[in-house]
Amino acid sequence: MTKIAVILTQGFADWEYAFIAGTGGPFFGMQVEFFTPQAGEVKSQGGLAAIVSRRLDEIRAFEPSVIVVVGGTIWETEQAPDIADLLRAHHERGVAIAGVCGGTLALARAGLLNEVSHTSNNAEFLQQNAQNYRGVAHYCPSASAISDRRVISAPGTAPVSFTAAVFEAAGLATDTLQQFKAMLGAEHMEPEMAEAAS
Repeated sequence: MTKIAVILTQGFADWEYAFIAGTGGPFFGMQVEFFTPQAGEVKSQGGLAAIVSRRLDEIRAFEPSVIVVVGGTIWETEQAPDIADLLRAHHERGVAIAGVCGGTLALARAGLLNEVSHTSNNAEFLQQNAQNYRGVAHYCPSASAISDRRVISAPGTAPVSFTAAVFEAAGLATDTLQQFKAMLGAEHMEPEMAEAAS
């Protein structure tokens, strides 16, 4: 079974992990588990209180194919957890590392965006909030997720393409992946195109 580790922090963004957790396990047979710097209650931006029992140091034993860093209010503050060593170590072992919105700051601080094509909310967001970021030459202003050499990045407005990129890195079959993207993109199509995609 493919495993995805999702890292949540205080103030995590409710919409950025929802498709991964809500469809990855129930519909696609993946094992999605949540991890947090300190076991216990974490509260989302929207006020959802979640109890997460697994700490970050338990990720290695879980052996995920993908690690997802969810964005949220903490990543732009001094309270942001330092997970650079964790992300680098897992990436070196062949694990795909994914960050969305504020979660891209964790990837930038780990140096994972310095040599790969990537995106985020904007380039200035990375430059202003990640001291070790040296990848501006590889920054791509994109409304959708970008995946390059097992590093996935996305702005906070792209939860669907981010989820699709995570699932692709996790090994979801191409036809199933295309069906997933078509289904969730159908509401933005003209009625005739949406009907053809379903």
